[in-house]
This record gives sequence, C-alpha cells and structure tokens, in this order.
Amino acid sequence: MAVLVDSNTKVVVQGITGREGSFHTSEMLKYGTNIVAGVTPGKGGTKVAGIPVYNSIREAITAHPEITASIVFVPAEYASDAIYESIDEGINLIVVVTEHIPVHETLRFVIYSKYRESIIVGPNTPGVISPGKAKVGIMPARYFTPGTIGIISRSGTLMYEVSWQLAKHGLGVSTAIGLGGDPVTGLNFIEAMEFFEEDDETEVVILIGEIGGKQEEIFAKAYLRGKFSKPVIAFIAGRSAPPGKKMGHAGAIIMREQGTFTSKVKSLLNSGILVAEKLSDIPKLVGKVLKSVKM
Repeated sequence: MAVLVDSNTKVVVQGITGREGSFHTSEMLKYGTNIVAGVTPGKGGTKVAGIPVYNSIREAITAHPEITASIVFVPAEYASDAIYESIDEGINLIVVVTEHIPVHETLRFVIYSKYRESIIVGPNTPGVISPGKAKVGIMPARYFTPGTIGIISRSGTLMYEVSWQLAKHGLGVSTAIGLGGDPVTGLNFIEAMEFFEEDDETEVVILIGEIGGKQEEIFAKAYLRGKFSKPVIAFIAGRSAPPGKKMGHAGAIIMREQGTFTSKVKSLLNSGILVAEKLSDIPKLVGKVLKSVKM
C-alpha cells in the first residue's frame, strides 16, 4: 500500500507537448510511472515519448477509462481551465506543478475539487513520489530510496534534501508529498497526514514547514488533540527571516506574530512533536523514534 500513487496509478499529462511537460513525461516514464495519455488542445493525434496526445481530457478518458491521476504542466493563464476539466471528468488525483496561478483562482478550484471529491496536490508542487513504485512530479528520483518514512513538505528542495539525508543513513521513504509553496494549496498537512495514518508501510512522518501561513500551527493543534497516532518529526525553514518579508515562496510571508518561525516551533513542541534544529539532525531523530516504536 502506498499513499496517493503506486505502480497501478494510470496518469494523464496535461500540457504534455510543452517544454516542461515533454521533458518530465520522459523522466516519469524512465522511472516506471504508468503514463497512458497526454492532453494539449490542438495537438491531438500526435505522440510524445510514445504517449498518445488528445485534444481534451474527455477524449483521453474515453480512450483510456483507466486513468486515475493527472499532472498539470499547463501555463498559469490556462491552468485553471485544465484543472476544472480534470475535476469534471472525475479524475481522483490532480497534481498541479504550474506556478503563478492567481490565489483567487486557486481558491475557487480547490473548493470545487472538495465538492467533487477530487484531490489536488499543489499548485506550485514538485509532486508525489512513492520510491520504487511511481513518481508523479518533477523531483529528481535519485534522492529517494524506498523505506518506511513519510514526508510532507511545503518546499520541494528541502523535500529532496531530507530524503537524501535519510538515504545516507540507510533510511528510506514510503511516500513524499510536496504540498506546494503557494498561500493556498489543495492538500494540506492534516489531510496528507490522514493518508499516512492509514498507510501500513509508513512508520514515521516528517513534516517540513516554513514561515508564513498557519498550516503548521493548525496541524500541531490536531496532533495535540490526539487525531494521529503515528510519530511526527518536524523541521521549519526560515529561522532568520525578518518579519513582514516574503521569502521565496508566495506563501512564505509572515505578519507580526502570525506564521513566524518561533510561533510554529512553539506550537509543534507543545503538541509533543520533535522539532529538528538542522536538516542534518533529522536522520538521528528518525532513528531514535523508530527504535522506540519497535521496542
């Protein structure tokens, strides 16, 4: 059992004929991801890396009713239309790599996706990978080895780095989920953790947060209430960020005492979650937790 994606996931690539779409389609195929179709309006009847291209999601679904997931490489000005198309055709998982989608548009399609029971990962996400099974995203696969540790991250780069740190210590990943760095995202920490809580392959979950927003504090409150039983280790990026400044990610903006490094770490520690001071501390903490879990 894996979280969100595995070897049985059948994928359609939206925006497959573009530079990013075609490149990452080839990379995902090399990894073994089961891509069955692509979509670019006006390019139907062509192929990319041997994958048939259709003019619409409806055409793709008609030809390949087994499709369960889509990954979106459509430019920001057209991305919302592509996402609505996938939602309306009943695709269960929609991974939105596209960045710079206006926040008000994201709010609309995220709310609509919940109404239609589709799962959106992103926008501005590196995607989802279950090492050795499938990757639906743009992450460099060489950093991820199979194992029993789940990762939920707002940062793509830090997700890769943590996985690599784990691998160097003989530890591996069950599934890694990049939530995306925008102010509004589809899947959040609590919803992602709910999947890991039910996953038999996952023993420990690493939460990689950053300054801005309240997702980490909201998660900490849920954890404190006993919503989850599996141990969580957290790392928060942005210790040195000055208040009121946007730092890289669109969502990484703090206002006064809200969304600060200190407030997030305090909330997590108060909930009983171990918080790593440095990325290099994470493997040691994971080893400690795994040892206690198996005692």
